[in-house]
Amino acid sequence: MEVTIHPTVRDMAAAAAHRAAGELARCISENGRATFMAATGASQFAFLDALTHEGTVDWARTTMYHLDEYIGLAASHPASFRRYLKERLIDVVHPSTVHLIDGSALDPASECARLTRLVEQDGIDVAFVGIGENAHLGFNDPPADFESRAVFEVVELAHTCREQQVHEGWFETVDEVPRKAITITIPGILRSKCIICTVPEARKAVAVKHALTGPVTPTYPASALQNHPRTYVFLDADSASLLDKRLAHR
Repeated sequence: MEVTIHPTVRDMAAAAAHRAAGELARCISENGRATFMAATGASQFAFLDALTHEGTVDWARTTMYHLDEYIGLAASHPASFRRYLKERLIDVVHPSTVHLIDGSALDPASECARLTRLVEQDGIDVAFVGIGENAHLGFNDPPADFESRAVFEVVELAHTCREQQVHEGWFETVDEVPRKAITITIPGILRSKCIICTVPEARKAVAVKHALTGPVTPTYPASALQNHPRTYVFLDADSASLLDKRLAHR
């Protein structure tokens, strides 16, 4: 795992986007196309904006998935991750193929099976992820299942995770936040050939410290990234404020 700390969110986002674009361009050059998985949430705003301004990716040769989606939330809802990605990524760079999680599916288990078949067919070259305030990865709240044999599954969202959605302004109250979601599992994320993890803001500092420097444990789901051979973590000064700066490569 390579960790880099940058003075500002903008610097962090630019560095992460440059790495992500380079990985996608390399896969396209070597294989003719690239498959990626995108995260959402406030932590990804600057990164996705920077990525869409990178000029080295032939997006017409990419296939896109995303990590998670609320169950029972319409795609038009302001907090829908489908809407988020359409506005900030899909309608900007136009990937050739997009596989969105249908949180409105009548049978969420069948939707998980559909997505699993697609991911097992395509593979994931690059995954873009963040770390939640409770160290969740995707919607895998603590204690996360590190041994799951599933790729996508239905999960119950922890209260702390639902509170984060309110703090970020997606909902007015915790009661409005859906209680269930479809998410890619921790083993599913770790299948990705390369992981770009972007984590800004001081409110993530405790989670970052536990995830990057503590033991690998389901109590801090993002700690599983320590076991992936090609994970690149990008932090700003605030999110890295509790780390020993010797951890970072620069």
